[in-house]
Amino acid sequence: MPVSKTAYELREELQHERIVIELAKHVGVTYKASEQHGEIGSWRRSLPVLAEMLCAAGLGHVQVLLEYRLPYSPKRVDAILCGVHPETKSPSYVLVELKQWSDAKTVGTGLVKARGGRRQPDLHPAEQVRRYCRQLLDFVPAFARVPGQVKGIAYMHNAVRDAEWTLDEFEYDDFGQLYTSDLQGDLLSDLWSVLDADPATAGAAMAAAHELISAPPAPARNLLKTAADAFVARDDFVLLDEQQVAYKTVLDAVAEAESDGENKRKKVVVVNGGPGSGKSAIAVTLLAALARQKRKALHATGSRAFTETLRDKVAGDEERSGEIFKYFNEFRREPADALDVLICDEAHRVRGMPAHLHGKVRSQIDELIEVAKVPLFLLDEHQVVRPGEIGTKTDIISIAEGKGCEVVEISLDGQYRCGGSAKFDEWVVRMLGLGSEPPVVWSELVEGSEDEYVVDSAGSPHELESWLLRQAKTFSGTARMAAGFCWEWHDPVTVDGELRLLDDVQIGGWRRPWNARQGFEVPGVPSASLWASEPEGFGQVGCIYTAQGFEYDWAGAIFGDDLVIRNGEWVARRDFSFDGSVNKAEPVRFDRLVRNTYKVLMTRGMQGVCVYSTDDETNDFIRKFAR
Repeated sequence: MPVSKTAYELREELQHERIVIELAKHVGVTYKASEQHGEIGSWRRSLPVLAEMLCAAGLGHVQVLLEYRLPYSPKRVDAILCGVHPETKSPSYVLVELKQWSDAKTVGTGLVKARGGRRQPDLHPAEQVRRYCRQLLDFVPAFARVPGQVKGIAYMHNAVRDAEWTLDEFEYDDFGQLYTSDLQGDLLSDLWSVLDADPATAGAAMAAAHELISAPPAPARNLLKTAADAFVARDDFVLLDEQQVAYKTVLDAVAEAESDGENKRKKVVVVNGGPGSGKSAIAVTLLAALARQKRKALHATGSRAFTETLRDKVAGDEERSGEIFKYFNEFRREPADALDVLICDEAHRVRGMPAHLHGKVRSQIDELIEVAKVPLFLLDEHQVVRPGEIGTKTDIISIAEGKGCEVVEISLDGQYRCGGSAKFDEWVVRMLGLGSEPPVVWSELVEGSEDEYVVDSAGSPHELESWLLRQAKTFSGTARMAAGFCWEWHDPVTVDGELRLLDDVQIGGWRRPWNARQGFEVPGVPSASLWASEPEGFGQVGCIYTAQGFEYDWAGAIFGDDLVIRNGEWVARRDFSFDGSVNKAEPVRFDRLVRNTYKVLMTRGMQGVCVYSTDDETNDFIRKFAR
């Protein structure tokens, strides 16, 4: 739960540091009395300003929710003021984004750079809080029905507007307003218009805060359904923070590419983020926006399942619309700058094998950069799962700079899959030994936090399957099982005149088929491309090539004998892999690829995961850390 205080209580506790200690525990950061940077430093500098202002304005009785985490998102609102509307007497909420910037400059549409801030641009503060409001309304249905209850403001309490001030070149609305220290009078007038200053409303303000804290959030909208809406109903994702920065950066680069400026260089945008950080949401939203602008834009991936699913779910029966979804290897003979934008989704799957064109040998990255005025690469280096995939940030930047391009790098630090749990991604990385930190018990990692992601393990495949069925029935949602490529995969056979899948995945007496192979139509079974999205997919076991790029509510991940624990260390064993391309890789490369494979399988679930290994020693290890 977020930390909740009246403004009077907040002012009092800030004098004794108690509130800072409580906030540090709430968000999971280490409290240090001498810390002057990061979140602790921000609380010490910004919260006293907010508390003093509210108390001086006669709003000391208003409830202040601090570090409120938005539903289905890792993002937190600095403060939400909860009170009563002076006219309607109904609950009223003001989302507040506190900025310590003393100055900032506009650098693009809705983008700013703060003095002494980061190298990459930030979202305009009013746009940031506007999108937080929209996210709240999207996932708290009770508020969505009465949007007038919610208001958003950004407060740059160290800034004073001057003759060079450019941030007001922005279209403000009730969800997104910006105030500086010299506009505090206007800010107070705004607050008084939506928060009753009568101290007698203190009880109602507390009830309003409780209503927000206890409001059940609606499930996150499925990527594919929203993608379809983006083209049919023109309804986009709500992109937050760095996601929106990436989106705006591409649109600005497109506009710049059409300008007549001298010595203009092609911009290559590289967006790096972990599983569920919003890369595909950016891709689909951009594609919809560019389509509405009648730009020449295409979407490309290296995944047949992902591409065909987008063609089916987004384009539907519209064959021409389906043509916007291509593969990386389809641009070899296209002229330079034939497209306005090429969106390279899952760019970690770009192949390293050279291609021949007009007597020249070029890498696939070179081809993708060449064909578009603005190439966009969306990648996660931990999802490279096959030899020959070279879509690392270093590779892309090196080739782009070698071609004389300007590279814009953007990092996505959020986690929107897995219930918005950044801690779960950390847990997976640590358990698989993909980082420098040792494995950690899940319950200990999330102790004291608001993290609600479900992590469990099973003693058998029967238990894992039962767990998935129980979770899907009890808490609703989709469930899928996926496994390492440790069993042969046969074509379906004909039985009584109909094709049927063979039970290739056999663990003791438990037997299940792989999902259907590409090119086969098996009655009652979805195609390989639609295994993750069609309801009938639960009866089969998916593999890395049908699971990667997709999401479902409840994930079952089965470790095979290609990656086991021996004496507390992971050991990759190529002799147990049936993936013909991966098991030919050199030992060090095979080890990394197989670990990345299981990371992908474990991070498909939006609400929870259950993990099982066919190897007893490995399963004991998993069960120890999945508690």
